Amino acid sequence: MATISKDESWQVIDAVRAEIADLLDDLTADQRRQQSLCDAWTVRDVGAHLSMAALASPAFVVKSAVRHGFRFDPIIREGTLAWSRGLSDAQVSGNLRTLVGNRRLAPTTMWRDPLIDALVHAQDIARPLGATVTAHPEAATTAADWAWDRTLGFPFFAARRLRGLRLVATDADWARGAGDEVHGPVTSLLLLSTGRRTAYAELTGPGADRARAVAAR
Repeated sequence: MATISKDESWQVIDAVRAEIADLLDDLTADQRRQQSLCDAWTVRDVGAHLSMAALASPAFVVKSAVRHGFRFDPIIREGTLAWSRGLSDAQVSGNLRTLVGNRRLAPTTMWRDPLIDALVHAQDIARPLGATVTAHPEAATTAADWAWDRTLGFPFFAARRLRGLRLVATDADWARGAGDEVHGPVTSLLLLSTGRRTAYAELTGPGADRARAVAAR
């Protein structure tokens, strides 16, 4: 099973941040306001979110946590919206470029977390726009393993949600789970593992229809 090192992971994160900054700069105002794969966020909001963990001040984080009762989902959802509102379009993409080479982590996270963030949120932005971003299959296997292996499954609960399915990548040496097989590109399986609701037309295998049903919930 392919994995990448910590240093290689940061190189991929840097590449994705730069690519998304370029993509955002080329969008129209309507495209920036388009709904992303994240239910509460526009394409622009997702771009803003990608800089929040590294650039938000401790005061901003504490204020958001207190305001939302230290509940993870509202802190991330509403905190991102507040962060996004405070940025101009130029700052959204500029922040991403500023972070190229930056290795700062949010409290309680480790290097695999920004890797998941970068790879998944790049798709959250690109897919609704009909755009294509660079695939990083080996990095996606490392991110997908982390989506399955995080302590107690939080926050993705991939093993529980996808119980009875075995995900098998068609473009990388990666498979997880047990049951009816679901075949597809590892990036698509990463999105499935992190709970993204999208069409997943590229999935095949005896478990594909069930996987799409799980994703639609």
